[in-house]
Amino acid sequence: MTSFKLTLAASLVFLAGAASAADTPLSKADYNVHKTAIATQYTADKAACKPMAGNTKDICMAQAKGHHKVAMAELEASYKPSTAHSYDVRMTKASTAYDIAKEKCDDLAGNPKDVCRKQAKSDRVAAEASAKVSEVTTDANATAAGKTRDANAEAQKAGKEARKDASANEREAAYAVAKEKCDVLAGPTKDACVQDAKVKYGQQ
Repeated sequence: MTSFKLTLAASLVFLAGAASAADTPLSKADYNVHKTAIATQYTADKAACKPMAGNTKDICMAQAKGHHKVAMAELEASYKPSTAHSYDVRMTKASTAYDIAKEKCDDLAGNPKDVCRKQAKSDRVAAEASAKVSEVTTDANATAAGKTRDANAEAQKAGKEARKDASANEREAAYAVAKEKCDVLAGPTKDACVQDAKVKYGQQ
């Protein structure tokens, strides 16, 4: 196992401990201790990437940066638990996963690379949509808690609309991936491929 993987594993153990305390906010002192530990971990992860070269190094650095961003977002959520911070954690994970995936796509070329990048974007859209649905639903339910039946109905409506919007965004992103795959074809075969993708993902 590489030094990067070792430090990453150690940091994941730390994050698991911090996450388990999400319902019990960290004290300022503990927050500062964990923040220092995350900074130290980030320095170690970057150092592990230094001997590498080319895209392998780029991927390693993207992983180090992404891990640091996620760790900080999770720390903030543990220090000040809230729907907003939980949303920020999920969005940060979606963003960093996308950045890492894009770097990995650089090992490819031509249409496979294009498809890889479209797939990475599609995965990000899906993750962000899921995060948004969760945020809207949680906020709406919190607002409706203890109120009238009408308020609860409004909460359900908000959640339904958020899921509908998320589904539309996911279908659009998935269509982009399918359409990109059609680019290796030509003529009627390509036209049929694109048309099938439109029908499958409701892009008529």
